[in-house]
Amino acid sequence: MADEGTLLAQIIALEEALHRPDVRRARDRLESLLADEFREIGASGRFYGRAEIIELLTQEDKGGDESTFLASDYALTSISEDAVLLTYRTDRLQADGTHRHALRSSVWKREGCAWRLFFHQGTLTGPK
Repeated sequence: MADEGTLLAQIIALEEALHRPDVRRARDRLESLLADEFREIGASGRFYGRAEIIELLTQEDKGGDESTFLASDYALTSISEDAVLLTYRTDRLQADGTHRHALRSSVWKREGCAWRLFFHQGTLTGPK
């Protein structure tokens, strides 16, 4: 496995790509980032599979991102030689001026030479 700092930077870059509207709306990019077994538990508590998430993300409003998404407090924990857990906080400033805070966790698995997202969960919380 790469050194800790390099790996953290690599996983953060992959995670943050999934925050960008251009990536979220690109089916081929999502298919390359999400593992075939991908699962998500959304902030609502709803459980999603890979196909459903890809469908939902590619159908997001094409009128532009109406919120500002800030991520902080990244931490990476090794699970195995080919899997890591990334945890972090987000603050989404909504178009109406309200903030939506969440704690997030993602499990990334190395498949060959690429890292792919295996699991994600967002849990709503108050500000830091």
